[in-house]
Amino acid sequence: MIVIIDYGMGNLGSIQNIVKKAGYQSIISNKMEDISNADKLILPGVGNFKEAMINLANLNIINILNKKVLEDKTPILGICLGMQLMTSFSEEGNVDGLNWIKGKTTKFKFSNQPEIKIPHMGWNEINQSKNHKFNADFETPSRFYFVHSYFVTCDESNDILHQTDYHGNFTSAFNKENIFGVQYHPEKSHVFGLKLMKNFIELC
Repeated sequence: MIVIIDYGMGNLGSIQNIVKKAGYQSIISNKMEDISNADKLILPGVGNFKEAMINLANLNIINILNKKVLEDKTPILGICLGMQLMTSFSEEGNVDGLNWIKGKTTKFKFSNQPEIKIPHMGWNEINQSKNHKFNADFETPSRFYFVHSYFVTCDESNDILHQTDYHGNFTSAFNKENIFGVQYHPEKSHVFGLKLMKNFIELC
């Protein structure tokens, strides 16, 4: 069972649609029973980091997520804000995250180059930092759709899966054991996003 976690801050329908296009069924839920029974988890997200952490706490699902991810080793895919929530800390609200990946979420800063637009928005290429079945049969180059003002910096370089250049490289995907995060939006990335979703569901 694939569970898309609903904590009030995600484009849930679009995620469910791409899972369906990949050939699988999913449910959207924040119930502890559904999360507990999941074979795969997806943590989407659009919006404010601090508000997202408050919502997860108010739903009382952080403990069951920790158990599923850290103890049961259930594969989980974080998308955009969902990826950022997996880090230790965010500058957005100066608040702790789930701390599944050692690293922090930081705002793009181009104070000496005011012409550079924030958020980083639109199509951009990814560069694979390590071989992994998550990347199986990716086209070269692979392009994904981004919309974000904050990005992740990993403390451990081995966790970096993809990097993307936006006036300097940043981590656009990470992986540690069963934990996967992507800064881009696979649900908006056409054939590239569909391939990624199929890889996560079938291989990871």
